[in-house]
Amino acid sequence: MKLRFALVFAVMMFAAFAVSAQKPKDIPNPAIDMKAFLKVAGEAAEHRETHRVTEEEFIRMSKEAGVAVLDARSRQKFDELHIRGAVNLSFPDITFESLAIMFPDKNQKILIYCNNNFTNAEKAFPAKAISASLNLSTYVSLYTYGYRNVYELGPLLDAKTTKLTLVPTETVVAEVR
Repeated sequence: MKLRFALVFAVMMFAAFAVSAQKPKDIPNPAIDMKAFLKVAGEAAEHRETHRVTEEEFIRMSKEAGVAVLDARSRQKFDELHIRGAVNLSFPDITFESLAIMFPDKNQKILIYCNNNFTNAEKAFPAKAISASLNLSTYVSLYTYGYRNVYELGPLLDAKTTKLTLVPTETVVAEVR
């Protein structure tokens, strides 16, 4: 019995060691490239430094013809409260196809904002870790897809006093007869 237990234990330890010793390069996936992601994220970070704007600049730019204000939060959070006139494309839904439909011209000016731009509206804008801010992910993603005319709302604003107009999505209630 002890020999059987020792043998089973040895096999389990060998299997655990073999699994833990497996390197990521031993798990191929041609649809994921961390090195390319980190490279483009670095390029996007540099580009972003000249594309962050103040509240006043954001408002002024949003009034220009052809400018889109993009909210990449979930549809639920967008519906609760968003900048008037913004369009919603939830971050997980950013793909070649969705971008080609929503923003066919890669030179179109796109303004972005996220949860970490607003305080005092935690339900609609729950805080995220500063290194996981949706602005960062959205900016890098748009940059990766070839969009370079993207501007990010820079400051942290109080949702109750901002000059930006925040509105819920209006729901249409069908009339019952």
